[in-house]
Amino acid sequence: MDSVLRFQARIGHRALLLTTAALPLTGWTVHAITLHRRLAAAKKDPLTGLLRRDAYTARARQVLRRHGDDTAVVLVDQDHFKDVNDTMSHAAGDVVLMATAARLTAWAGPRAAVSRLGGDEFAIVLEMPAARREVRLAQLVQMLRVPVTLDDGQVVDVAASVGAAACDIVGTRDLSVLQRAADAALYEGKHSGRAHLATAAYATLPSVNGRRAGRPGTSLWGRVA
Repeated sequence: MDSVLRFQARIGHRALLLTTAALPLTGWTVHAITLHRRLAAAKKDPLTGLLRRDAYTARARQVLRRHGDDTAVVLVDQDHFKDVNDTMSHAAGDVVLMATAARLTAWAGPRAAVSRLGGDEFAIVLEMPAARREVRLAQLVQMLRVPVTLDDGQVVDVAASVGAAACDIVGTRDLSVLQRAADAALYEGKHSGRAHLATAAYATLPSVNGRRAGRPGTSLWGRVA
């Protein structure tokens, strides 16, 4: 009987040691998970869930390295967005931005870099071979013209201007140069109802922080994402 009791005591002591050791490990695990979630959240825009500027830049450069000349940079600017905020409320504007973000994510696919640069402006870097480029951009413009239904049932007519710069056309894989060219193309075709594709000349236009000189919001480029 004594031997049985001593064996049970040893088992109980070991179990206590294991439990005691597991407690701090569990605490660190919870802390690590919480920290990871906070870091992941810091990389994303809180409204749309799209990548913020730094995370977008890192992902975009990965896409450029992976796909080379088949890569394109696409910039999107919501048309008449101020009118939505002014006449329907900022809450309605938020719904429109979230809808646009969801559409861009669905269109670009999981391997693309999709970002909200700030306000109603977005950027995508993705694989887009020349043979599919025209069709893909036309699909994007069509998606962005689908009306958005608000929580109260109201329907908002929406549209967006789209500018794109492809590595094989512009002649570079430099992200900043491609963004500059795409931005110039976007404003060249503003409110045209179709995507505007940059030529190599667009990359040489004067710019401020990577955006066409004189266009609205140039001072904000890179500050908010």
